[in-house]
Amino acid sequence: DIAPIENDRKKAFWIVGLGGSAGSLEAFEDFFRNMPADTGLAYVLVSHLDPTHKGIMPELIQRVTTMKVQQVTDGMIVRPNSVYVIPPNKDMSILHGTLQLLEPSKPRGMRMPIDFFFRQLALDQKDRSICIIFSGMGTDGTLGLKAIKEELGGVMVQDLSSAKYDGMPQSAINTGLVDFVAPSNELPAKLLRYVNHFSDMTRELPSAEKKTASAMQKIFALIRAQTKNDFCLYKKSTVRRRIERRMNVHQINNINQYVRYLQENSHEIDLLFKELLIGVTSFFREPDAFEVLKEKVVPQLLKTKKGGEPIRAWVIGCSTGEEAYSIAMVLRECLDDLLPKVNFKIQIYATDIDKNAIDFARQGTYPANIVADVSLERLQRFFTKEDDYYRISKEIRDMIIFAPHNILTDPPFTRLDLISCRNLLIYLSAETQKKLQPIFHYSLSPGGFLFLGSSETIGSSTDLFSPLDSKWKIFKRRETPMARKELIEFPTSLTAFEARTEDIVRPQKEPDASVIETVQTLILQTIAPPVVLSITRET
Repeated sequence: DIAPIENDRKKAFWIVGLGGSAGSLEAFEDFFRNMPADTGLAYVLVSHLDPTHKGIMPELIQRVTTMKVQQVTDGMIVRPNSVYVIPPNKDMSILHGTLQLLEPSKPRGMRMPIDFFFRQLALDQKDRSICIIFSGMGTDGTLGLKAIKEELGGVMVQDLSSAKYDGMPQSAINTGLVDFVAPSNELPAKLLRYVNHFSDMTRELPSAEKKTASAMQKIFALIRAQTKNDFCLYKKSTVRRRIERRMNVHQINNINQYVRYLQENSHEIDLLFKELLIGVTSFFREPDAFEVLKEKVVPQLLKTKKGGEPIRAWVIGCSTGEEAYSIAMVLRECLDDLLPKVNFKIQIYATDIDKNAIDFARQGTYPANIVADVSLERLQRFFTKEDDYYRISKEIRDMIIFAPHNILTDPPFTRLDLISCRNLLIYLSAETQKKLQPIFHYSLSPGGFLFLGSSETIGSSTDLFSPLDSKWKIFKRRETPMARKELIEFPTSLTAFEARTEDIVRPQKEPDASVIETVQTLILQTIAPPVVLSITRET
């Protein structure tokens, strides 16, 4: 009953990554036994294989399908209606549809070949990528599926009751990003319905263009009513694509039908909200940027500080906490290397509109596959191993206050040395980005730094910030007359007002830090959204 997918070889086709570990062979066989041979899809199978044994997976899979099944050789081009199997003791990437074999960069026991390939698949195929996680121990595949989802690809998982080992499927499900969960023999039907419906919906979208704007406003209203968050200031094209992806999951063609579906299913509003947040992150994302932070930014900050003064940072859109912890580790390393030794207190405020993500971040516990992003030295220094998970050390955890906060609607933190707002601006409208730049400038102390994502920019705000590193988008706060007169539209106000630095009275001596920190910590941990606490002293 499964219809083959209409496929034009001149057009892009879908590539499906299949990941499994212990007990996955039977699941793979069930999957391909129930998958037609003429779907127009390509399948790349990545499994944990014994590096000392000859791979026989291709022969075993070939018994249950008429598609050509082959073990990958370096430089092999991926073609539709074919199955490709990773060889033993190799990592595998993909570039422009060509499979690349690499020598493992991690020792056996720390390798995560499924995560590695899924991440590369997401980068290469974007929304034409799909990943499926089958039976297996551990957490391999969890980070990779997040990358697939970030690029608007599909994510499916074998049902726990049918998996011989449920570690990998359970870890995937725990992300809340999985589109379909089913036994291995039912996954082919769900996969093909997903892809076929995507093609049908894409063809019908232009004719429904006029109805889309009104329907999206209704969707925004429903989301705001349930979550108290407004997505009207996000890029319409990005929001629309993510709405369409949720429509595709439910096989809904008409956006007005999806509005009705949201009205009747409040749980779907939560799922759409999570989809729109694009809460995908990792430790030391873009590692070279963190090297610049360590080598150029922190040393400059330390030169302006006196012993006992705090280093204050704000991580905006922190998601599940990896970015905030990464910055904390870098700051700790820099202080430990400082000669002569000076005691600086580190205060990091990490905020996000997703309360569930904040709760996760506060726990400071991450799956073992973070070994792909965190060096062995940092794992030993800043983490404790607990079964298949790593827990952040108390020393690093105590540097950070996590709190729900919406940069678009809540008041900003101030007197900061560093603001990290990475991979958030690209999802906001140009007008919204322009309004945020003066707020960043106002929040930073003189000489403070703004840390953006590699695809982001300060736009026309060159009067507010000067580039420290143009490639990795690190900027320093400017002190110019034009900047002082910059119009600031604070999120808490419906009207704009001018905030001039000459009008801001700063105390000559720092107020009692213990009072400020205690009150602020209590507020952040018990009240949402955060508030601005201002303490003044009479002279």
